[in-house]
Amino acid sequence: MVLPATYALSRAADLLEAAPDPVAAWATPGEMAKALDPTTVQTPALDVIDRELVQLADGATDRLMIFMPPQEGKSLRTSQRFVEWLLRRNPDMRVAIVSYADEMARRWGSDIKLDVETFNGDEGTIDLGLRLRADNRAAGRWQIDGHKGGVYCVGVAGALTGKPVDLLVIDDPIKDLEQAQSAAYRERAWRFWQAVAVPRLGPGARCVLIQTRWHEQDLAGRLLRHEPGRWRVVSIPAIAETADDPLGRRPGEPMISARGERDWAGIRRSVGEYVWSALYQQRPAPAAGGLFKRAKLRYWTPMVDDASRHGLTGGRRVDLAGRVLYLDDCWRFLTVDLAASTKTSADYTAAGAWAISPDGDLVLLEAARARIEETDHWSLVRPLRERWAADTVFVESRMFGTTMVIDATRAGVPVAELKADTDKVTRALPATARADAGRLWLPASGDEATNVVDELLAFPNGAHDDYVDVVSYAARAAAAHWLPQESAEQEQARRAGGRPDDGAISQAFTAATGTAPHGTDYMSLNY
Repeated sequence: MVLPATYALSRAADLLEAAPDPVAAWATPGEMAKALDPTTVQTPALDVIDRELVQLADGATDRLMIFMPPQEGKSLRTSQRFVEWLLRRNPDMRVAIVSYADEMARRWGSDIKLDVETFNGDEGTIDLGLRLRADNRAAGRWQIDGHKGGVYCVGVAGALTGKPVDLLVIDDPIKDLEQAQSAAYRERAWRFWQAVAVPRLGPGARCVLIQTRWHEQDLAGRLLRHEPGRWRVVSIPAIAETADDPLGRRPGEPMISARGERDWAGIRRSVGEYVWSALYQQRPAPAAGGLFKRAKLRYWTPMVDDASRHGLTGGRRVDLAGRVLYLDDCWRFLTVDLAASTKTSADYTAAGAWAISPDGDLVLLEAARARIEETDHWSLVRPLRERWAADTVFVESRMFGTTMVIDATRAGVPVAELKADTDKVTRALPATARADAGRLWLPASGDEATNVVDELLAFPNGAHDDYVDVVSYAARAAAAHWLPQESAEQEQARRAGGRPDDGAISQAFTAATGTAPHGTDYMSLNY
């Protein structure tokens, strides 16, 4: 039977509002923390967290995410003091504390247990009013004597079987950047939420998630995407970036630290933009971009076709920030990143049509992507090839047995092999070098152009990187298959020396066949 929401909230309110000693109750977890430990430092950020935790306890919200820089007290305030504060209000609260590993979760259970045993009114100490059951006192699993409430601690690889939960605290489900970059670790956290956590949440249960935003597809990112509007988010960056800052700061204003004066600029220099953006600013990708920098990207605009030209592209030309580029003067090719699933969570099949200018600029003419079956791959790629009169189609070697390669070959289209034998970041470096040099050009408008830019700027922390692969492959293919045109001076020197034409003719031969005139087989190179 599905219980109505009003019943669930009323039950939660009954649990949370009953207090063993309402006269002496502390109004916030922070007030209790100061009473138990006079050295507690209260900052404006912790004031905000206190307010949000009280609202969570009172039922104003039931799902809360807290993001804040490390060593600022968010975990201590939430995973320890908030739990103690709630158990004091109602010792029937069943609390589960989850972290990336069992020992980290048990640490919080052990610290709360120590406080319960220490602050018991003996020798003039504060009395929390809580006593532990004598037969249930393990550090990570204990119960309040005479009540249903207690604490159960587990890692994201563990289980909560048979443990109804009134408050679920998830504190750092991902350990660090290395785990965040691993799809396996991100999936492990998501499976815990779906298969372990959700089934244990009782009627009116509360949940608070505390984590660092390492990746757009981390647990917080997936929850926000799958449950839009369900979660209350409190994100406190080290340096304010927007006018609606949760601390009321102006953009550029630093937070007051619980650790005293902190050299935020020095920390940023030390950790780098990736770590700074995630660990300190709560953005899994820097606003200016990661490996690909927003300021370095260049954009072309279309021009009216030149009717006097009669090449394969019919006089098509583009404007490269004031430079006119005729596409018939370029080598044009395609790069394809294949996927074979139509699931909404799966990767896309993505393709790009490219031109490389006579002086070496790499220009993305058009991009397309879709979640399609393998049998439909060529139907996505063929229009790009025909529209831009492209020559070779480059495909990863592991995909050489797919129907797209077979269909392209039957259509008489040359297909070349790309050997992706390095990780994605390493493969992207030649493309980032072109971008940094201002020699990577993207369409200035269009839906897919926006998607390309979004993926590039989010890489390597983005939800998808299919277009990143398309761009990376293009830079590698161009490096292996394109030779610069020789200048007039070089041509004169060559002719004077009696050397054969190894400039423009060689370039055309290489572009057409993939093989250099002197026998170097570029198709066998690892990209």
